[in-house]
Amino acid sequence: MSINQNANAGALPNFRNLGILLRILVIVDGICLAAALLETSEPLPLMEVLVDMSSQAQPILLLSLLVLAAGNNLLHRLSYQVAIAVLLAIELAVATAMYFLGHQLFHTVGALERYWLFTLLVTGVLVGYFDLRGRALSPALTEARLQALQARIRPHFLFNSINAVLSLMRQDPRRAEQVIEDLAEMFRVLMADNRQLTPFAQEIELAKQYLNIEHLRLGVEWDVAADFPGDALVPPLVLQPLLENAVYHGIEPRAEPGLITIRLRRDGNIVEVMLRNPYRADNDHHAGNHMALANIRERLALHFDAEASIKTVAGKDTYEVHIVMPYVTGRA
Repeated sequence: MSINQNANAGALPNFRNLGILLRILVIVDGICLAAALLETSEPLPLMEVLVDMSSQAQPILLLSLLVLAAGNNLLHRLSYQVAIAVLLAIELAVATAMYFLGHQLFHTVGALERYWLFTLLVTGVLVGYFDLRGRALSPALTEARLQALQARIRPHFLFNSINAVLSLMRQDPRRAEQVIEDLAEMFRVLMADNRQLTPFAQEIELAKQYLNIEHLRLGVEWDVAADFPGDALVPPLVLQPLLENAVYHGIEPRAEPGLITIRLRRDGNIVEVMLRNPYRADNDHHAGNHMALANIRERLALHFDAEASIKTVAGKDTYEVHIVMPYVTGRA
C-alpha cells in the first residue's frame, strides 16, 4: 500500500488497493463500450449490446478481483513472468467457470472460445497499462517527487520558527532558549529521509513539540481515542504543517487567544484525523493555506493512491481539515 507497492515497473499491481481496483473497473467498462461501438453506433441498439456485454463481463471481473485480492501476497512473491502466467491461468479458469455457470443458470449462448479471447484481450490491456504506469511512477521518480514536496515544507517552517524565537528573545529569553532546543530536535526530524512512512506516534510527538513553541496565545485540545493505533504508518509531516497553518491563519490574526482541536480516531481499517481552528472569512491570511494542503494531498496520493483523502470545511467561525487514511502497519 506504500509507494513501493503502488508504483513499480516489472511487477503486478496491488490488487487490494482501492485505486487499482477502480482503475481496473473503468478500463474494463471502457473496453466493453469500445467493443459495443464496433458493432453499432445507434443509441438504442448500442445500449442493448453494451448491457449484454456488461452482463457477461462484470461477473467474470468481480470474481476475478476477489480471487486476485485473496491471492495478492502469493502473486507478489513470484517472479514477474511467472506471476503473469499464473494471472492468465486464473483469468481463464474464472472465465470458464462463469461461462458454464451462466449456461446452466441463464442458458447463455456463445462459444467458450469467445470468452477466452475476450478475457485474454482484457488481461493483456490491463497488464500493459499497469506496466506503463509502473514505469511512469517508478519508485525513483516517486521518491524524488516526495523529496521535492518535503523540501517545500522546510524553508517555510524555518522562516516561521525564526520569527517565533526572535519574538521570544525580547519577551522571555529563558523560554527562547528552551524553544531553540525544541527547534533543534524538530529540525533533526525535518532533515531526515522522509520518503518512507512513519509511525503516527512519532507524528504526534513532533506536533506536540511544535505546539510547545507556539503556546503563548494558543489553547490545544487533544481528542485521541483510547484505541487509536500509534503504530499506524503515515506520511511524515502530516500533522505539523496543518498545525502551522492553524496557528498562522487561525490564531495569529485574532486579538484574543484561540483553541485548536485535534481529533484522532480509528474505524476498522481506516485512520481518521480532524483538525479544527478559529476562522474568519474576511481574513487575507488564508491565501497561503492551500500550499500545505495541496502538498499533503499529493503525498497522500503518492503513498496510498485513492485509499486516502483530505477535505476542508470552512464554517462560520471554524475551519476544519479532515484526513482519511488506510490503517497500515509495519506488519502489513
